[in-house]
Amino acid sequence: QAQLAESGGGLVQAGGSLRLSCATSGFPSSSYAIGWFRSGPGKDRELVAAIDWSGTNTTYGDSVWGRVTIARDNVKNTVYLQINTLKPEDTATYYCAAGALFSREYWNYRRWGQGTQVTVSS
Repeated sequence: QAQLAESGGGLVQAGGSLRLSCATSGFPSSSYAIGWFRSGPGKDRELVAAIDWSGTNTTYGDSVWGRVTIARDNVKNTVYLQINTLKPEDTATYYCAAGALFSREYWNYRRWGQGTQVTVSS
C-alpha cells in the first residue's frame, strides 16, 4: 500500500527553522516527483516546493522563495523540506504528495500524506 508520512512539524517562534520529512513506502517513489503543499484556515492549498524524481529540478512557491530548500534521498525514500526564517503566516498543515509529473500544481499529485502541522508564534 502506497504511503507518505510527514513528520517534523511543531510549534516554533518566528524567525526559527524546521526540517520536515516525507517518508514514502509501498511504491517506487524514486520514480516520482514529490511536492510539498500547505493549507490552512481561510487559505487555498499552495505549493511550497517540489522536486523531480532525480532531485535535479526543483521549484518553489512565491511566498517561501529564498527561505525553503527541498531535497531528496532516494536510498532512504525520504524527501526533506527545510524552512528557515519562519513567519506567522507560514502556519498551516504541510502535506507531501507524489506525482508522475514534476509540477507546481497540486492536481498533478495523486498520492498524499496525512499532513503535519506547523505553527509559528509571533
